[in-house]
Amino acid sequence: MIASRLAAALAVLALGLAGCSQNDAPRRAIALTDCRLPKLPLSAQCGTLEVPENRAKPEGRKVFLAIAVLPANTLNPRADPLFILAGGPGQAATFLGPFAAALTGVRKDRDIVLVDQRGTGRSSPLRCAAFKPDDSADATLELDQLPKAAACAKELTDAGVDAAQYTTAAWIADLDAVRTALGYARINLWGGSYGTRAALEYLRAHPARVRSVVLDGVAPPSMKVSLDVWASRDLALSAVLDACAQSPACRAAHPDLPATLDGIRDRLGAKGRDVAVTDPRTGAKETQHLTFDHVLAALQPLTYSPELSALLPEVIGSVAAGDYGPLFAGAMLVTGDLAEQMNSALHYSVTCTEDVPRISAAEVASALAKVRSKSLARQALAVCDVWPKGEATASASTPVESDVPVLILSGGLDPVTPPSGGAEVAKTLRASKHIVARGYGHIVSPHACAPRLIAAFIDDPTFATLPASCVEHFEKSTRPPLWPDRLGAHA
Repeated sequence: MIASRLAAALAVLALGLAGCSQNDAPRRAIALTDCRLPKLPLSAQCGTLEVPENRAKPEGRKVFLAIAVLPANTLNPRADPLFILAGGPGQAATFLGPFAAALTGVRKDRDIVLVDQRGTGRSSPLRCAAFKPDDSADATLELDQLPKAAACAKELTDAGVDAAQYTTAAWIADLDAVRTALGYARINLWGGSYGTRAALEYLRAHPARVRSVVLDGVAPPSMKVSLDVWASRDLALSAVLDACAQSPACRAAHPDLPATLDGIRDRLGAKGRDVAVTDPRTGAKETQHLTFDHVLAALQPLTYSPELSALLPEVIGSVAAGDYGPLFAGAMLVTGDLAEQMNSALHYSVTCTEDVPRISAAEVASALAKVRSKSLARQALAVCDVWPKGEATASASTPVESDVPVLILSGGLDPVTPPSGGAEVAKTLRASKHIVARGYGHIVSPHACAPRLIAAFIDDPTFATLPASCVEHFEKSTRPPLWPDRLGAHA
């Protein structure tokens, strides 16, 4: 997949595109019509592309890929659009329409393309009754997904769906089929979280087709998603507790947060206990059987956003006082519509093929030895005992080498894809720049001046015209003050 810029240019010429101006309209093989995307007030152009579910059996079952194009705001758009690759794995890209629309600097002269990964959103979603969205309190508190996964796997098999075909490798082949069908010779890529894995794999497979790449919240090829995230989330939670200990105001309000958390664990006991919980959506009081794992599962989503993690000391203090309402209200703020955006079945098809088979029992024991949420991690890993597995490509866990320009963004407070992932991939991406936004969490791109930074890079992927003030803002940013500091008023 190693390719210099010269080699990439020659490859484009070899495809008979020499002499075509960058403003020539693409020759599309699929029809696009006006459509609406979730939470996006603007209209988009949508279409579908049929591809084999199993490319080794092209005459077999077909899947339909849902494609949405946000047209450039010009009559003469550039020939190289930006493709946005969503995270998860399992998130549908069409839910990122509001983010795409916010990239006004990119859209001024480039199309932005959103394709739902096969199995997600509108792309032949892997639907089953077990994973039907359910916002009831009982469903929200259900931690062990193995029974649901077993039922879903059987339902998909009975319906003739081969869940083993819904992998990153299949997704990369789908993406290139979409690129071809839309008539684009070269494209720019933005990938966030798991989308960085997809972007890197596309770059590995089709280097001559890629003009530039933005990676935000890097999941390097070596990362074992199903295991590694548990330790990094736990470290992120500990970092908030440590920040409280370093703040006079927070320390005065919460003298020993680790001990407070341990006290919550001890009071709930090994088997949990019945507690009164106020549903933050209705105000109704319910009795729920809670374990310490429920507390951890609700705390962890708050670490994704520094603004929400600033509330953690107060939330933990409320739980210690017997009030679980703020805990679940905060968690639902993060995960409220996640079931609509994410497809659990696709998540398992990818991770059970590409991550879990690379994890040994010894690694599990070592990685989880000091992690608070070890039982949650083991439950998540156990799902792959019943889920259909595909075949991962031999190179999928090896570094991607390239001379294509790559802008790498990392949140310094990211609990799942920390800056170490960006630093790792930068070693073999020879034309790359890694910017660590020290005071930001998971996914930097929507925040502050990042859309302007991305637009400048895609316009001129040499890094020469990146706005220096924006780079400085991110590199000098710090963790927001914790809530007991009254947002810094008494720091």
